[in-house]
Amino acid sequence: MYGTAHGIAFDGELYYVAALLHDIGLTEAFDSHRLPFEAAGGQLAWVFGVGAGWPAERAARVLEIIVLHMRDDVAPADDPESHILQVATSWEVVGRRPEEFPPDARTQMLARYPRLGFGAEFLACFEDQARRKPGSTTAASLDKDLAGRIAVNPLEGAPLP
Repeated sequence: MYGTAHGIAFDGELYYVAALLHDIGLTEAFDSHRLPFEAAGGQLAWVFGVGAGWPAERAARVLEIIVLHMRDDVAPADDPESHILQVATSWEVVGRRPEEFPPDARTQMLARYPRLGFGAEFLACFEDQARRKPGSTTAASLDKDLAGRIAVNPLEGAPLP
């Protein structure tokens, strides 16, 4: 939605796989006790890509997109897929940059994907990761008041359409 609205050309398959698997390292089955969740998820995406017959370079690219979505902002001209994943996930989790989306995006998203306690569950996953991996990006996010930003996310408190 964001990429299309802003005329950002991107590889739809790479973005789809990255978006599908970017948080899988937060789940118990795919958690790594030594890697940050985004690195664990990126490596799983690499395995998925190679298993699907992608060349190693393409599989490495999906790993990179997933890792970069938790780093500093990436410009769309430098890496469109990472940029779009950063924008989409930060809008979903903390409500960042709502003006970047079409006016009816919030209504459409909530109609298709009700929150069902997402914010609290996501925060619990990050708190667990940060406790076990104090130098991780999850710990840094919590230090930057992730809990407070989730609490004021308009998507969290919004009634269902």
